[in-house]
Amino acid sequence: MSISRLMQMGAAGAGGGPEIGEAFGGGFYAGNIVEGGVEYYLIVAPKASGESSQQFKTSDTASPAATQTLNNGPAATAAMVSAGSHPAAAFCAGLTIGGFSDWYLPARDELEICYRNLKPTTSVNLTSDRPFSSITYPEGTDFASDTMGVNRNSSPTGAAYTTGDPAQTSVTDFVTGGTEAFASDYYWCSSEYSETRAWIPLFITGAQIGDRKSFSVYVRAVRREPV
Repeated sequence: MSISRLMQMGAAGAGGGPEIGEAFGGGFYAGNIVEGGVEYYLIVAPKASGESSQQFKTSDTASPAATQTLNNGPAATAAMVSAGSHPAAAFCAGLTIGGFSDWYLPARDELEICYRNLKPTTSVNLTSDRPFSSITYPEGTDFASDTMGVNRNSSPTGAAYTTGDPAQTSVTDFVTGGTEAFASDYYWCSSEYSETRAWIPLFITGAQIGDRKSFSVYVRAVRREPV
């Protein structure tokens, strides 16, 4: 069974949870994230109102300590909004969609779930080792030998990508050209990679790298609800 299908089964099925891509909680269900010992449904905002192009920060300088996380997007976003000069976080936090105003900029492992389950293209996934950050992330430190796709904070745990797994999503609206599809481009996370860089996955191959905070790239807001 493919890792993509396992991710879909994480919340759906016997527990009666939503299906991947289903309209849910003001957006669309993308998978499950675990943070602080609690499992959450991860919900992607509608593209028309919840996606934009923004800088992570207006300068390539250190962000609040709360951004040194792989799974706590809400705390990272709140800290950046409070500090100012973080347009991507401010965009997400300022949204009210479907009656919900708790949208935020997803952390790296949250955005990885979106790629894994809602991959827009048929492109081959990158299977090389992920760049190594020197940050000691409190919820599970990365290792220098980690391959793209390793996700210790998703439920079920995300395994390393193969060239064909995850495959392009079967959710029509999220396929390239669909109304909700992620762009075949880079998206900001709320996770700091270094003092001058933040994590920035590529929604073509699943590559996860750190890049300069002052660049303007895509942003897609998410929210979450306890399972």
